[in-house]
Amino acid sequence: MSELHAPSLVALRAAADNPVSYAQSWKEARDRPVIGSFPMNFPSEIVHAAGALPVIIQESKTPITEGRSMLAEFYCGYTRSVADQAAIGELDVFDGFVAADHCVQLLGAVDAIRYTRPEKPVHFAQFTSAMDDAWTKPRVDGRIGDLKIEIERLVGRVSDADLAHSIELFNANRQLLRRFYDLRRSGRARIAAGEMQLLVKSSMVMDIEEHTAILETLLDNLVVREQAPDDLVRLHLSGHFCHAPKPEILDVIEEAGGLVVDDDLYTGFRYISTDVPETGDPTTALSTWYMERNINAPCPTRVTSQVDWDTYLLDSLSESRAVGVVVLMAKFCEPHMLYYPELRKALEEHDVPSLLIETEHEGIPVETLRTKMETFIERIRRRSATVPA
Repeated sequence: MSELHAPSLVALRAAADNPVSYAQSWKEARDRPVIGSFPMNFPSEIVHAAGALPVIIQESKTPITEGRSMLAEFYCGYTRSVADQAAIGELDVFDGFVAADHCVQLLGAVDAIRYTRPEKPVHFAQFTSAMDDAWTKPRVDGRIGDLKIEIERLVGRVSDADLAHSIELFNANRQLLRRFYDLRRSGRARIAAGEMQLLVKSSMVMDIEEHTAILETLLDNLVVREQAPDDLVRLHLSGHFCHAPKPEILDVIEEAGGLVVDDDLYTGFRYISTDVPETGDPTTALSTWYMERNINAPCPTRVTSQVDWDTYLLDSLSESRAVGVVVLMAKFCEPHMLYYPELRKALEEHDVPSLLIETEHEGIPVETLRTKMETFIERIRRRSATVPA
């Protein structure tokens, strides 16, 4: 049973479930612009410092209709949903769109926005994926500078003081979210996987100061044990680089007898893993944040010799004492599909049980998933029972 203060979750759930409505209400109340961005590495602090609301575009619950004619069926569900939202007008609340990072499929989705809503400004600032080269940092510095200029063109001037203040606010929010992660990882606080995702997802769409205030209330009311129970099947969720897994998937995982204690999901630890340096030039600090994110939570879309995703995952399992990994792979996600064999090999070599769940916008049969999860949990329990004390 969750130990989060339920009344405090109401506002977070409303924003996470319907971010467009939240953005519309915010816009009407303040008469300020709303800027939409896309996963995974856009520095929202720039938009906030300009006095606008930064919102990371989420996958819609709406069945895809008009968008079916805009992107091929082999595009992932998130990108097809974005194209559909643009086509039916769900994204009209946004005054502009920015993409600081994209795969080929997301590029197609943003092109669909440009096609259906040509009056909406769209800016691309693709960051380099080669992280070790001498020219990487200067190039990212330049891309961040271009983003700042574009945001100023759309919204208004961004002073260094305002940007530094926004960085402090977003850092404080990430630090609070990581506190929830630390408590869940230790086992001293029981936070359901769906609720943890709710905490992070809502931070992607809400006014950051409003969100932080709610997090502080939640943390103040959280039941924290002195010691963690030791009778739980501890699991790590891995994958889903761009959008949130459907809540029913997370619920089934835990209803089957598992307890999610850690993750590297985008709407999870990957999003909050890294703070922006608060000293020096704030624009340069944002490019440092981009570089360090891949150290703290490696991504298969980035190339670096310092870290790799499979080693990071194994280290995370050691820290959280998770005994199994559930891999959530969005259907047709090419970066994940290409890297998964390497990840599975590493887990098998270290005798870590894993289960692959392929997800898609239209959903997956819940009872089929339940059967798979119950079997997976039972397999882990039997393994544990045979291990000598």
